[in-house]
Amino acid sequence: MELKTMKISTAQSSFTSLRGLKLAALALGSSMVLAGCAGNPPSEQYAVTQSAVNSAVSAGGTEFAAVEMKSAQDKLKQAEIAMHDKKYDEARRLAEQAEWDARVAERKAQAAKAEQALKDSQKGVQELRQEGMRSVQ
Repeated sequence: MELKTMKISTAQSSFTSLRGLKLAALALGSSMVLAGCAGNPPSEQYAVTQSAVNSAVSAGGTEFAAVEMKSAQDKLKQAEIAMHDKKYDEARRLAEQAEWDARVAERKAQAAKAEQALKDSQKGVQELRQEGMRSVQ
């Protein structure tokens, strides 16, 4: 009876130590991956952000969403400076924020243009109605 009890407890302690070893390996691997990311310049994110800023400018962001465009452009410039200073985590964070500011600016510009097009259409419809009323009289 004692022998069976020892085998069971040995098996459980082996399982527990194996589980602990797996968790330690996972934690070590995760930290190494994160450390590897921190050491690399965020070139891809920077390129995506530049593209987003250019799209926002093309969509009319400077005219229809000036505050958001200024914020995006300022953060993009700060990200560039952080990259040159090898502060890659800060550069990545700023580039991501700049990308989202640019995307907001682009959407606001698109919405403003759509609203203007709607107003122009409504004005055209109103003019056609008035023209039709004059023809009837």
